[in-house]
Amino acid sequence: MPAAAATDPGEVSDIDLVKRSQAGDTRAFDTLVTRYRGRIYAMTYHLIQNETEAWDLAQEAFIKAWRALPTFKHDAGFYTWLYRIAHNVCYDWLRKKKIQGDGEFDDERSEHRVAVGAEAAPKSDLAPDAAMSNAELGSRIRAAIAKLSPEHRQVIVLREVEGMAYEEIAALIPCSLGTVMSRLFYARKKLQELLHDVYENSH
Repeated sequence: MPAAAATDPGEVSDIDLVKRSQAGDTRAFDTLVTRYRGRIYAMTYHLIQNETEAWDLAQEAFIKAWRALPTFKHDAGFYTWLYRIAHNVCYDWLRKKKIQGDGEFDDERSEHRVAVGAEAAPKSDLAPDAAMSNAELGSRIRAAIAKLSPEHRQVIVLREVEGMAYEEIAALIPCSLGTVMSRLFYARKKLQELLHDVYENSH
């Protein structure tokens, strides 16, 4: 099979597509949408837990990104920038819906209890993404994540589903590294309580 031509849209870098989009090329932006819509939808769905709302919010994120393109400075990756917009769209939606988790902790006050270099999860932690392939178990995990507060839900999704580093999460939210680790610690602890039988059977 011949090598893809340099003009193949799939081979064009994000930076080139963004520059063309900023110049008004809607086809270039369509290529960016096609490239990232799956990942953005996956993120909105994991946070919102509602398929229809997640598609609407993903669409809203791309509309906001198109309108905000003139302000994109290329000092961060396009996907990171787009992800932050989608994250904020979801977070605003969650705030408006006043979705609350139960048994929440005060992250800021408890932050000093979790050292930056400390283990951020209980030793018997079961990574949610590792179990998603099992339909029944995946459904239970998603339901458990939905019971977390928006703050705790977002760090679990960013860390366990998106695989982001602590520093990336802190920059994205934004908050301190200690707050990220504190929220992850308590979010995982809460998930462990909700899925205690799963954790027990995994060992």
